[in-house]
Amino acid sequence: MYAPGAVLALCLPCFLSGNVFGYEYGEDYSDSYYNEISNGDRLKRATQIPCPPQDLSRWDKLFIMLEDSQMKQDMLVQQCEDMVKAELDTIRKELHKLNNNKACVQASENTCRCVSEQMNHNLNQAMEQLREAADMYQAQNNETLQQLVQFSRNQASRLTKLESNSLLGASLGQVAMKSFSAYPKEQEASTTDGGKLERALMATAADLQRVHVQLALFQRATAHRYLPSGCEMALLFPMRSKHIFAEVSPSMSMSLQSFTICLWAKVTQSLNKTVLFSYGTKKKPQELQLLLARHSVLLTVGGETHLVEAHSVVTDGQWGHFCAAWSSEQGLATLWVNGENVARVPGVAEGHVLSGDGFILLGQERSRSGVYRDLDSSVAFTGKMTGVNMWDHVLEAERIKEYANHDGSCDCRGNVIGWGVSEIIPHGGAQYIN
Repeated sequence: MYAPGAVLALCLPCFLSGNVFGYEYGEDYSDSYYNEISNGDRLKRATQIPCPPQDLSRWDKLFIMLEDSQMKQDMLVQQCEDMVKAELDTIRKELHKLNNNKACVQASENTCRCVSEQMNHNLNQAMEQLREAADMYQAQNNETLQQLVQFSRNQASRLTKLESNSLLGASLGQVAMKSFSAYPKEQEASTTDGGKLERALMATAADLQRVHVQLALFQRATAHRYLPSGCEMALLFPMRSKHIFAEVSPSMSMSLQSFTICLWAKVTQSLNKTVLFSYGTKKKPQELQLLLARHSVLLTVGGETHLVEAHSVVTDGQWGHFCAAWSSEQGLATLWVNGENVARVPGVAEGHVLSGDGFILLGQERSRSGVYRDLDSSVAFTGKMTGVNMWDHVLEAERIKEYANHDGSCDCRGNVIGWGVSEIIPHGGAQYIN
């Protein structure tokens, strides 16, 4: 079994010098090897010549390859050991140098310690200055922050009122509450950092500006749907037509010696004569009228000869509160627009008593023939009307001013005509809206 190894040891120089056996190292050794070696493949015994040329068997070739691989591995291991030893010697030298320079290391440590103490001292001073600055910023800005919070509460209150009076109020309220929900967080952040407080205040101011813009847009967008005085419904007169009006049935006789009429109206366009409220009989079709004439408001009692007029008090496309009061005792007639007394005239139909067998129309006047088909379209009202009330006496000035407010006017009703109580029947294209 060891004979091939001995032959290999003797013939190794021959392999290195001249490729004695004449085989190629590139030969493919991937063939399968069997456990038995045939007699024809056995090696011949060595003769007198130390390295006789002979053919090598497959086993010999395999052993030669293995020994070459072993030699290469030994060389690689030896080289790695030499490199490791060299690195270890270098590390020992460096450690020896460090041990010899202990004084330098100690000096470096002392220097670092001094630098660290100085940095800590400077850092403490900077922190103290920062605290003082934060306290100063907080003292300066607390008052401004409180004003902003109060202003935000006022804005939230206004938005809540708009919510109750508009179909679109809910969406705007959500935007406002989203903007204001950041205030507690910003206030908490302001207690720790003055710079953060300033940024929070700037963000709050920007949010308020956005809310103002959205509120203005909302008011313009809902101007056509908004009903004043908290009224839940209104009469719509969509166009100027003799067929479009509303007929009112009073709760008591119209045979009156004094009265007060109040209503809200939003006229689309006022012409030379536009009727708001009209009461007439067969003999006197224009017994009592509350009219608009361009930008003026007029009251007639007992015919057109008894006239009270106020100029430049009507604006097309905007809600207005109009009141007219009259007393037969002194003939004192007054006109009120948006809670302000705009006309006061004595001696108007003094001693006159209204007839009690007439008809009340809104947005139109009774024709002289008393037939609806003879109504005049040129005096017809176009727009919206709500909060129509009538009393059998003259109201105090304070009550008229109170009814002119945008909140609560529809909660008070007259004893002759009460909005939401008395029967008001729309005709033609007139209809109730909310």
